[in-house]
Amino acid sequence: MVKSDLIVLIPTRGRPDNAVALEQAFVDTKTKAARFYIVDFNDETHDEYFKRLPSESVIPIHNTTGGMAYPLNYAARQFIGDYDNFAFMGDDHRPRTANWDEKFVEELYSGSDVVYGNDLFQGSSLPTQVAMVSEIVEALRGMVPDSQRHLYLDNFWLKLGQDLGKIKYMPEVIIEHCHAFNGKAPMDENYARVNAPEVYSADKAAFDNYIASDQYKTLLTKLK
Repeated sequence: MVKSDLIVLIPTRGRPDNAVALEQAFVDTKTKAARFYIVDFNDETHDEYFKRLPSESVIPIHNTTGGMAYPLNYAARQFIGDYDNFAFMGDDHRPRTANWDEKFVEELYSGSDVVYGNDLFQGSSLPTQVAMVSEIVEALRGMVPDSQRHLYLDNFWLKLGQDLGKIKYMPEVIIEHCHAFNGKAPMDENYARVNAPEVYSADKAAFDNYIASDQYKTLLTKLK
């Protein structure tokens, strides 16, 4: 596996400790994939990311949405044409399986369009972390619909993979989700903000509307 096989994009805000722990998990699992941390300019901990991570792996952006969809899409667009496959993790994910990236890439090169591992929380029910072929990113001009803000991104990846008939859950690949909702992280301001009822309702509506749209039908046609 070479770096151009897979890129991992990690939107993060206010959690440099998490990013450092995730980077160490990448090292511990012998990760060869390129990875980039997308950080808001207006994040009070912005400078900490550059101090504590390889500076070339930090992408600063202006993000006024308060969610991770925009930074994820922004970063993905910068790398279209450079990588065969794209992956997402949150700063609260921790890969535990050695060479997890090679296992994902092997499956993607074998015919799957979307793959995800066992996060020890949602399991097969939701791809809280995901990898996909670059054709999806090129057709979508990102990794999620622009109309979404933060939530229901994993629902979109699951639905897209199912509708394409090319999604693979890999339970042997452990990528632990250390989230507040499963008691593996404290409930901080970020979790509270992005899981507010109004965010849920807005992103649920955005997800439902996109799946019912002609735009989604066109996307499926392009990818099938």
